[in-house]
Amino acid sequence: MSPASRPPLLLTRPRAGSERFAAQFRARMGADWPVVIASLLEIEPTGAELPAANALIFTSEQAVKPLADSALAGKPAFCVGERTAAVVRQAGFPVLATAPDAEHLFDVILTAPDPGPILHARGNESAFPLAERLSAAGRQVAEAIVYAQRPQPPAPEMLALFAAPGPVLVPVFSPNSGKLLAAAAQGARAELRLVAISEKAARSCTDLPATTLQIAARPDAEALLDALVALT
Repeated sequence: MSPASRPPLLLTRPRAGSERFAAQFRARMGADWPVVIASLLEIEPTGAELPAANALIFTSEQAVKPLADSALAGKPAFCVGERTAAVVRQAGFPVLATAPDAEHLFDVILTAPDPGPILHARGNESAFPLAERLSAAGRQVAEAIVYAQRPQPPAPEMLALFAAPGPVLVPVFSPNSGKLLAAAAQGARAELRLVAISEKAARSCTDLPATTLQIAARPDAEALLDALVALT
């Protein structure tokens, strides 16, 4: 594929995650593949109070650092995703179990021995009411919103991509980022080739003027990469 014909990769998640994903994509497709990072979300810690707990739930790696610096450091944890589990281990938390998404983690936690009080450390946006569902099933689960996702205005580089005809590769990592992307891309002339990490993420951007909208085979970065590479 000639350099001029390569569709740029647009990444809208917070910068650290976007830079990591860009490196993974370029490792497959070439170090000079065009990538535009235009974050529609940034992460801010909330300083929330943390109740006592015997075990933790991490559904995002963004929640790990606030707890690693707290009295709950080193508590065993249930995790969503292998990436989150790796970050949890690196921060010194033992991992009790991992599941690909919150819905599956619900089943995993219910079948595991009851550890007593559990704390779900999460962000201000949640696609699945995990703590509520676990509490209704008889587990003692509290929540702490330890970080907030703050929407960012569309960057000029993003708007320039949308204004020009031609294909653009766009992974959608969450329902929240999909909604923000859909708002930013209204009236776009570009041919958006979207790959969503889940059905919920895909539903959040169904109003986009996309020529292609696919759902990754699994809710992880590797499956997103596979689908994006197939669309080049």
